[in-house]
Amino acid sequence: MPNHANAAPVQTHSPHARSPQARSPAGRPALRVLIGSALAMSLSAALAAEAPPPAPQVVLSADECAVWTRELGFARSVAENDATAFAEHLHADATFGASQPEPTRGRDAVAKRWARIVEGKRGKLSWYPTRVTIAGNAGAVGEIAWSSGPSLYEDLTEGADPRYAIGAFHSVWVHDADGVWRVLFDDGVEQVRASEADVAAFHAGRRETCPSG
Repeated sequence: MPNHANAAPVQTHSPHARSPQARSPAGRPALRVLIGSALAMSLSAALAAEAPPPAPQVVLSADECAVWTRELGFARSVAENDATAFAEHLHADATFGASQPEPTRGRDAVAKRWARIVEGKRGKLSWYPTRVTIAGNAGAVGEIAWSSGPSLYEDLTEGADPRYAIGAFHSVWVHDADGVWRVLFDDGVEQVRASEADVAAFHAGRRETCPSG
């Protein structure tokens, strides 16, 4: 978060501060205006030069877009409270909470652990990808993909505070034996309280269409 510096107050009670032009030779005020304008222009140019360049546009391959679409479908299975579709996105050896001391292992265990989330009676979990990367273009390496993006949880409990929490997810997908991409590993960043602006930005950032080249 940015730090804020306190500016020292300008003193105007001195009689010598009331009329600086009265003590200056003719022509000096205009010169000071020109100098001040030049300095302001120089400062603006310097700030512009130091501004960070815009982030490069993400362009994904056809295979990466296939994973992008699967990730959206995975999120949609939760949004639509479809436990069957949710389980269909899971690899048989899926491991969720991969960085935790006791991750959940196996499709059936993950589906059971997520049952209440998919049911959606107490809260709504949403997410979408913003980046997908395929490990390679051929062989076994090309059968692995990494996906990441933001996540949003809405607590539906009456009087919930906070109502919204925002975080991020990271998942690893594999091209399964039947040719379908499925989640093998899943983990994320711990969610924190989200403001109305955070919620609006989350929804505005969702893209149904993959940014393909």
